[in-house]
Amino acid sequence: MPAPLSRAHRRFLLVDEVIGSSIVNFLLNGAMAWWVFRKATSVPLWGSSSIAVDTLVTSFVLPLLTALIATPIVRAQVAWRKLPLLPKAELRSSVWTRRTVVMRGALLGVAAVVLVGAPVVLFFSLVGPHQLPTTSFILFKAGFAAALGAVVTPLLGWWALLDASR
Repeated sequence: MPAPLSRAHRRFLLVDEVIGSSIVNFLLNGAMAWWVFRKATSVPLWGSSSIAVDTLVTSFVLPLLTALIATPIVRAQVAWRKLPLLPKAELRSSVWTRRTVVMRGALLGVAAVVLVGAPVVLFFSLVGPHQLPTTSFILFKAGFAAALGAVVTPLLGWWALLDASR
């Protein structure tokens, strides 16, 4: 049985990876949505600049960029001793930890498209609405990115911590 995580590791996973990433993703994605759609009166469900396309792209790109950004940050925190190494008992190898950072982010992005993005688009298609006022879309995108980040960032952070602890 693996050793329980230290207080520092639990704090890292909850505060930095769940709460921190939710706040950052909410603000960044809200700002991006505002920038792209600020002149539109509404955002349609379908089309090149649409709820569907934006949701699916966000589902893929958010995990990929998070992997590319979070991994070096976690490695630096371990190197600077701001985050302790994991105990040897936790350093089991997995399919995910044998992948490159880009591959982890891309595979998690594909999984997010299939398991999160596509069902959200399907829900909008079946139930509606088929367009959103711009302000509602900005809030939707910000909330969607915050929720997705809260799920994928702890996984990516954990894998980065495993790497850095080896």
